[in-house]
Amino acid sequence: MTHGLPPQGLPPHGLVRPPRLRPGARVAVVAPSGPVPEDRLQAGLDILRGWDLDPVVAPHVLDTHPAIAHLAGTDADRARDLTEAWCDPDVSAVLCARGGYGAQRMVDLLDWTAIRAAGPKVLVGYSDVTALHEAFAVRLGLATLHGPMVAAAAFLKDARTQESLRATLFEPESVRTLVLDTATALAPGRAHGVTLGGCLALLAADIGTPHARPSARGGLLLLEDVGEEPYRLDRMLTQLLRSGWLDGVAGIGLGSWEECGPYDEVRAVLADRLGGLGVPVLENMGFGHHESAPTVPLGIPAVLDASAGTLTLDVPALT
Repeated sequence: MTHGLPPQGLPPHGLVRPPRLRPGARVAVVAPSGPVPEDRLQAGLDILRGWDLDPVVAPHVLDTHPAIAHLAGTDADRARDLTEAWCDPDVSAVLCARGGYGAQRMVDLLDWTAIRAAGPKVLVGYSDVTALHEAFAVRLGLATLHGPMVAAAAFLKDARTQESLRATLFEPESVRTLVLDTATALAPGRAHGVTLGGCLALLAADIGTPHARPSARGGLLLLEDVGEEPYRLDRMLTQLLRSGWLDGVAGIGLGSWEECGPYDEVRAVLADRLGGLGVPVLENMGFGHHESAPTVPLGIPAVLDASAGTLTLDVPALT
């Protein structure tokens, strides 16, 4: 297995792809971030069992931190759960129970030597899990899935969200082209690159930290967020611009901006900060904190066609 991204940036052929899931596969559920409601967790596990998967729950998933209410247990316990789940030879995938906040606090506590030795597996999550997507890409060179979490409301109630993840896990060749009727060009054009990204706030917060990705050069950057007012989005995008992190980006895909204010105000910020990069920008792609969100592979070479409103993967997300 590769030992992380090369210093020059994203390899054009993409990152290492983990194997697809088979019926009967064991999957581990972990809570790297916020506290998990038990009723939602059980409902999510039932959906996974309906797909003929064998979900196992990590020991500390239902913990709460003794002093900090927004964390699902201590940093050490959350990191231990993820490390042990990944290193279990019987586990084929690690699925996050929910987002919130906390992945950044525990990512440096993971046993990266053991995780690397365990080989490629599927990692699924979004929102706060962006910190883990970045870490698995940079430190391991591993492709991951920006997809729904087991105890998230959207996953539990939305059949399209469920089906997008199920198809990606079991039949990845069937979801090579991602398209929504709502997708439109914020800046026209067509670009080829390797997918990366996730929650804007987490990407901005990662800059300057140990093992952070130096830039999005050569990438198709996928961005979304929730609960951030337009001026905050402006600040975070400006941070990416000023730091040089967006230098050389090939194209940009924009997902949902739930609870970020009126979309015309959000769109004005996105157009102002991203429109001058001279690359295709496709908006309203629907991934992220949306009631019906597609699973989007990260670390996969793809073509973003802003005029056609599509993101087409060169290869399936999983082998």
